[in-house]
Amino acid sequence: MTGRHGGVVSVMDIGGTHVTAANVDIDTHSVIPGQCLRAPLDSGGSAEEIVSALARCARRLATPARRWSIAIPGPFDYERGIGRFEGVGKFDALRGVDLRAALTPHLPGAAAVGFHNDADAFAFGEWWAGAARGHRTVVAITLGTGVGSCFLRDGRSVRHGGAVPPDGRVDLLSHEGKPLEDTLSRRALRRVYAHATGEPSALDVREIAQRARHGDRTASTVLTQAVRALGTVLGPWLAAFEPTILVVGGSIAASWDLIAEPLCTALADTLPTRTGPIAVQPAQLLAEAPLLGAAYLDLATATHAHLSPGPQEAPIP
Repeated sequence: MTGRHGGVVSVMDIGGTHVTAANVDIDTHSVIPGQCLRAPLDSGGSAEEIVSALARCARRLATPARRWSIAIPGPFDYERGIGRFEGVGKFDALRGVDLRAALTPHLPGAAAVGFHNDADAFAFGEWWAGAARGHRTVVAITLGTGVGSCFLRDGRSVRHGGAVPPDGRVDLLSHEGKPLEDTLSRRALRRVYAHATGEPSALDVREIAQRARHGDRTASTVLTQAVRALGTVLGPWLAAFEPTILVVGGSIAASWDLIAEPLCTALADTLPTRTGPIAVQPAQLLAEAPLLGAAYLDLATATHAHLSPGPQEAPIP
């Protein structure tokens, strides 16, 4: 990396089903064209299998930087680089594993490796260069293998206080007496649809969404009810935190045409009338958001700087 606010950072986004490695140009707030690679990842594999998959993806990246910034879901000790996964249905084999020590020798040219929460990385990416650019107060949600969340104010993640859930984590909230992720997550949607149809649970969310688009009422109902649950649970926290925008990303948000209306309806039913206007938008950067956010967080940490996302490009509704 060259200069105080310039240069290139190599980044990695570790998800429940895939890993992506890329080089990010700090000056242009963008992934360098041709320098982004995605590979499948089995989060239920052994520690050796997971580390090997991450290393293979990283080694395919041309001209990596000396600094690597890695976005990974929690629970994780981000400062020490050690997995704390337990009972979350993924990466159980990384519990207690020093991932920094295991991975650094396999990262080309790595002189420093930092870890950041993947939901934070997504939120900062959208705030730095995407849908939330120019907004001071942001809530960002990722919907995929689980529910990720970040409550962001003035360029800083808010994890404590009465206006946010415990540790800023929406996944810790409940709906009708059950953890939210038992209703809205990849595994939950697959399970509920399979139970409702009597079919094997082989269909993934993308296929369930396609069935909904082609008139499958069961598929439509499963998606609608799950997203309404999110709106019902999230509404009171939006009223407390008072963001000007809610950004929704993750693989399930790729079906925005199916989930936007029930989500907005549930929020409208839940939010007090005194609540100010909140824009509800899909992620603008999609899969690039956590990559850019990881680069931003690495740079901000390395320089102890607070970087502005630049002017807002459109008025807040």
